[in-house]
Amino acid sequence: MSSPDTDEVRYERVGAAAVLTIDRPARRNAVDGKTAEALKDGYEQFVSDDGARVLVITGAGGISFCAGADLTAIETLTPRMVDPAGPLGFTRLTPPKPTIAAIGGWCLAGGLELALWCDLRVADAGSTFGFPERRWGVPLVDGGTQRLPRIVGIGRALDLILTGRMVADTEALAIGMLTELVPAGTALTRALEYAESLASFPQETMLADRSAAIEGFGLPLSAGLAVEAQAGLATLQVAVAGAARFARGEGRGGAGAGI
Repeated sequence: MSSPDTDEVRYERVGAAAVLTIDRPARRNAVDGKTAEALKDGYEQFVSDDGARVLVITGAGGISFCAGADLTAIETLTPRMVDPAGPLGFTRLTPPKPTIAAIGGWCLAGGLELALWCDLRVADAGSTFGFPERRWGVPLVDGGTQRLPRIVGIGRALDLILTGRMVADTEALAIGMLTELVPAGTALTRALEYAESLASFPQETMLADRSAAIEGFGLPLSAGLAVEAQAGLATLQVAVAGAARFARGEGRGGAGAGI
């Protein structure tokens, strides 16, 4: 695995979080082939970094989270269309640990698909979302057709996928696309607060619950419950120890309940 650190993608540890930053502000953080490969390297470093409990993805410059594929260099992405990891680096992979998008400004096309790939999405006030590639006949190939319906429902997802219309920050929050809308310029700070909170919990059970939610989604209820039961049994000893701590008074009254 090569280092993801280039002039256009940075990987850095901030506490328990790994922050992966797209730094191409002159192109509104649009992704070409080289950037996509660096993003994949950053993802792999996060997965192998035991101290990094949460991945935070963001864009540099304050104008754009990511404007999707760099259409001026589309030929550099064409070979990645068949890459099992996904055209924009890792969008066809499921991470083993939580992920958060810290969004500021434009979050468009493949950039919106990158945000939808994350478990949580925190956005600056004034951010804008959408699939404008509809206008140029460019398809969604980084998971948007599958993840957006799972997040906002099929009806709202088809509205955005078919029309390519722009979605303002408040609408994105109202339809459930966003986890939280924060004052302009604070999305990364808030995402790091989320990351530290998630990192403070017992990891075995949190990760098991996360995995059960992801793997069970779309299954018949009985099959989903079986996935949950299997995940629960795998963490039984941790759960018993946690219940004992609660019985001794730890965590009562909402203490330590997260952000």
